[in-house]
Amino acid sequence: MDGIVLLREDHATVEKLFKKFEKTDDDAHAERRSIADEVIEELTAHAWIEEQIFYPAAREGAPDTSDHVLESVEEHHAVVWMLSELKDMPPTDERFKAKMTVLMENVRHHVEEEEKDWFPEVRKALGRKRLVELGEQMQKAKSDAPRDPLAVPSATDA
Repeated sequence: MDGIVLLREDHATVEKLFKKFEKTDDDAHAERRSIADEVIEELTAHAWIEEQIFYPAAREGAPDTSDHVLESVEEHHAVVWMLSELKDMPPTDERFKAKMTVLMENVRHHVEEEEKDWFPEVRKALGRKRLVELGEQMQKAKSDAPRDPLAVPSATDA
């Protein structure tokens, strides 16, 4: 699988979780906690493989996209901190839903920029063979990705 396809699949998985969360009732605390935990796990692994493998390869192979990579790392910084706060926040906390809503807005913005503006440039610059190599690397790295959002490099590097 090519790396951009893998990242788009991750985006779709997280979007499904977001929609599921948005359909929950205000008293569905256990369901919200469960969905939030899945979101935390998915986004932590996703950010990890992007920062460790995809972004460096994109910067090297498509140097014109360096500004986008830097902006994405900054967006990750905000997201992983929100994930770490959600991880430790009880779903009964009055801020839980609000924090998830802000997280969803940030992630949706990030995904839209990547998929519409940036991925086409990277695809053109890197080519199919390199993207397949990256996809294989990222797939393997996902299983070794940390589960703690603050272990993602952008948590402290940004």
